[in-house]
Amino acid sequence: MNSHPPNHEHIDDQMVKMEVNLDNIPGEWLGYVMDLLFEAGANDVFYTPIYMKKNRPAILLQLLCSLENVTKMKDILFKETTTLGVRFYPLTVHRLERVFIKADTKWGPITVKEGILNGQVVQRAPEYEECKNLAQLHDIPLKQVYEQVWKSLDTKE
Repeated sequence: MNSHPPNHEHIDDQMVKMEVNLDNIPGEWLGYVMDLLFEAGANDVFYTPIYMKKNRPAILLQLLCSLENVTKMKDILFKETTTLGVRFYPLTVHRLERVFIKADTKWGPITVKEGILNGQVVQRAPEYEECKNLAQLHDIPLKQVYEQVWKSLDTKE
């Protein structure tokens, strides 16, 4: 039934949060840098609009990675962005157990990721790409696919 092996609940204390303020970088570069960071092993990368001194608009780039990937991330940030400094902090992450189940919809099955805390399902997320593909294939709104996934899961309980 599961297409992926379960990932058991655990505390990961070998994580790092890295961040840089970017006040003079072309917008086109941001997507490129994000791709490079993910390819190099970043667990997450995100941007937030900020204002720096003299009310200059800027971007805060933040990423999460394992301790072992810090050097690769720093290299990318220094080589591919306009930053002159990188801040990083140790970070602890409590990761839920994750299992993958199938939800049957009238258009086909969809993989759903479940987050489990102390043996109880506390989060569910349909796989977006699968939902998008069904929506496009059947020319229906994406939200209808999600509604069918939720209905299918409700009948299983």
